[in-house]
Amino acid sequence: MRTFGVEEELLIADPVDGTPLALAPELLDAVSATGDPARGPSLKSEFKQEQIEVNSRPCSTAPSLRREIQLGRALADRAARSLGARVAALATPPVFHATPTPGNQRYADMGTGFGLISREQLTCGFHVHVSIESAEEGVAVLDRMRPWLPVLLALSANSPFWMGTDTGFASYRTQIWNRWPTAGPMDVFGSEAGYRAVLRELLDTAVPLDEGMIYFDARLSRGQPTVELRIADVCLYASDALTIALVARALVETSAGLWREGVPPSGLTTSVLRMANWRASRFGANDQLLHPLEHVPYAAAEVVGALLRHTGPALAEAGDLETATAGLAAILHRGTGERLQRQAYGKRHRLADVVAAAIATTHQGGERTSAGLVTRQDV
Repeated sequence: MRTFGVEEELLIADPVDGTPLALAPELLDAVSATGDPARGPSLKSEFKQEQIEVNSRPCSTAPSLRREIQLGRALADRAARSLGARVAALATPPVFHATPTPGNQRYADMGTGFGLISREQLTCGFHVHVSIESAEEGVAVLDRMRPWLPVLLALSANSPFWMGTDTGFASYRTQIWNRWPTAGPMDVFGSEAGYRAVLRELLDTAVPLDEGMIYFDARLSRGQPTVELRIADVCLYASDALTIALVARALVETSAGLWREGVPPSGLTTSVLRMANWRASRFGANDQLLHPLEHVPYAAAEVVGALLRHTGPALAEAGDLETATAGLAAILHRGTGERLQRQAYGKRHRLADVVAAAIATTHQGGERTSAGLVTRQDV
């Protein structure tokens, strides 16, 4: 059983007017113990002081990860409440203006070196770490799961508003994030040596400051024996975060199995993969997505069904098939966070209402549905 864990970047916001608040240092100070992985989730600062990152412990089962996600959100919110703020799982802030980037020296250097890209980079992502047996296995996984990553983006889409405007995108965070020169889909690497060679070539350009700025949609973690899937928006619903993490773990296991069987990676070009990312960013799970096997548009429910069939054996082996199937059905039925945000705005056309609704939803319990848009029969 592969272990897995998540990183959730949460927005720190004023609960009255919805504006982001640069309180990350004070929030960390308000938590008596933020970094003891033996006791529960931990908090850390991120690129912007208006956001906080919650890191789960490594988990083996869905119930344990579900609890970590809930505890992490509650931990961050308790600290924020003590400062008159709240935290919300919003991938972009509906109300926002570009801000400087204080913090540690590395972040300050990034702010100086990347200009407006850094000043406007208040975005919140969702990263899933899945354990691997070796770096060679990890690269084989990266090569074989790349066509499926845009589907995870669509299932997480939670950023329709930017600078006070409805962008028309389900995940506008993707468009903002991809301004970084190393962000987005990656080519097939072929081997660990191939992966390391690409990293060296990128670092030799002196554009990224260090390996931490290699922002591929998925990469080998620098400090842990994991593959890190980075493509998703932070999920408004905690239940969606769990669903995507379960599917991500199954996707890693499925890709590793294909490698062990000698199945080569897909011949999908990075240029077409960028089109798949763009469509997932634009429409989320509301319209058509590029099918990972056929590379032409299909209804989102059909593409999600294909993902479930692809990962179904690994989900079943882990005991996660029922939970993941119900979670995917819930997303297709009620929509992702972008739909709730737009519904909240549509009532009174107030962006503060969007943030208020997001705060409430961030901290609510899990959901159940009988929609059945994705069923066990699809596997």
